[in-house]
Amino acid sequence: MKKFCAEFIGTMTLVVLGCGTAMLVGCDSGSGCGYILTALAFGLTIVAMAYSIGNISGCHINPAVSLGVLISGGMSVKEFFLYLVAQCCGAFAGSGLLALIFDLGKVTDMTGGYGTNGLGGVNGNVVAGLIVEIVLTFIFVMAILGVTSSKAKHGSFGGLVIGLTLTVVHILGIGLTGTSVNPARSFGPALVAAINGNLEPLSVVWVFIVGPLVGATIAAFTYKALEK
Repeated sequence: MKKFCAEFIGTMTLVVLGCGTAMLVGCDSGSGCGYILTALAFGLTIVAMAYSIGNISGCHINPAVSLGVLISGGMSVKEFFLYLVAQCCGAFAGSGLLALIFDLGKVTDMTGGYGTNGLGGVNGNVVAGLIVEIVLTFIFVMAILGVTSSKAKHGSFGGLVIGLTLTVVHILGIGLTGTSVNPARSFGPALVAAINGNLEPLSVVWVFIVGPLVGATIAAFTYKALEK
């Protein structure tokens, strides 16, 4: 139950700070400011959560990361599904908080959909979107598995490495898909957007579920093969 609560809180925090920043400043790659701020918001939130709940649940706060850990033998199937539920519930709660804040405060959502992911940057091409999410998640999960390996010698800097990796994948991915690499982070905002009448993000959310899970699976098997 403690791990469940930690994953719920961590994922909720990631959505509130990451998606909330995107909603507030926008993600215009032309000006660059909101783009970089959003990337940093996601990355720095991971750093903060890694050092606060990492010793409780491992700070996955991402079904793709949990899948990578499962394949690597770091958790049971039952535990994986409990983490999955906690993460999705946390993402939904975080999106709900953002909707409450922005709607009550009549604050303009610069993303137009509670920080949801989309395929606008790849001109609606599903295959391109899948490739982006698979590649970026592969890089992210490979970094996590390497840093958290029993053979790693990064000391207390693991959380910082993971946060910086998430930042850099966002720097590339925001302009293409909005960067998911996290099915829960995509599902929560898309569901809240749908509840508020915007069904478009929910219609493509499967790309941001399938892509990260495939990327994480490839990363886990690749790391296992390289580590032997």
